[in-house]
Amino acid sequence: MNLRMTSTWTICLALACATLPIHAQKKQPQMVKPMAGPRATTLRDTWLYITPSTDAQKVSKVQIGREMVVAEKSGPWMRVYANTDIEEQHSDRDTPMIGSDQATPPISGWMEGKGVVEETTANGDQILMGAAANQEAAASDPRGPANAAQSARLLYRRLVEMFPNSPLAGEAAWRAADIQWQLQRADAATLPSAHEKDPAYRLQMDEDELRKVIKYYPQTRWAALAAFDLIDNKLCGDWQGTTQCPEKEADLYLKYADEYPNGPRTAQALFDVVYRLSVLTDMYNASGDDRKSGDARNRAHTVAEQMKSHFADSDYTFRAGALVYKLDQGVPVYGIDFN
Repeated sequence: MNLRMTSTWTICLALACATLPIHAQKKQPQMVKPMAGPRATTLRDTWLYITPSTDAQKVSKVQIGREMVVAEKSGPWMRVYANTDIEEQHSDRDTPMIGSDQATPPISGWMEGKGVVEETTANGDQILMGAAANQEAAASDPRGPANAAQSARLLYRRLVEMFPNSPLAGEAAWRAADIQWQLQRADAATLPSAHEKDPAYRLQMDEDELRKVIKYYPQTRWAALAAFDLIDNKLCGDWQGTTQCPEKEADLYLKYADEYPNGPRTAQALFDVVYRLSVLTDMYNASGDDRKSGDARNRAHTVAEQMKSHFADSDYTFRAGALVYKLDQGVPVYGIDFN
């Protein structure tokens, strides 16, 4: 299947601050929290009522993963301030990590407490991680709910907000940011501008959440994953048969591999380098530039050999080996050979 996860609650109550995850290596700005009661979220779509009764007038529906603050409880019921916005949008880039959302005033009402996770819930971080992962899995199922990806994203966001010291917070922050990124990427791919060679002419995905993952979880696997996503905004939409695009992109992926030599996406990045060098070999050969074609082929071999040393069991290493074999056999990698 984008991280930033706190709206400013417009409730006339005293405010306090939450703390940074203990595994983050850079101190985050303080996050504001209402004192009405514990933060909470719901694992199911839940109705708000004027009074604690299912016979009472309905106020609104709170979707999975929405922000709530528990004001009081009465038996199995709880009165909450709930953010019921359909979409959470972040405002400026200077707001706290997991705290860049701008929300309308929350709605107050009574709801049944079934399926609600509070920040005081034992193992609440694990519960939210599991619920979010279930929603993310549902999003990949064609028969799953249409809003499953957004529900997963919100649940991951709530985990970071409600349990900032959890060892799961970094993973949740990355997953929330990546879901947003992939949703925006899919939307951008449907536009005519997606085929523009110059990425400046394409709709750019919002980099804010991913950059905050890198900022607040530096030198972690989550930072490496976020940095790999960010490359998308710099890629050409369509190479249009020119060498400039694969040349630039090969350099981008090489730079990434240098910065994250042991990252979870490094083998993939190096394969992307080998593929582009293989393409350049064909392009230069077609234009009669034997020197550049040979240089590109040699560089592809060098990177493929490096992959064997560092990522011996990776599919990407085997795929890179197959590419350079084709180059050595004179089999085109780019385009179609009609000979």
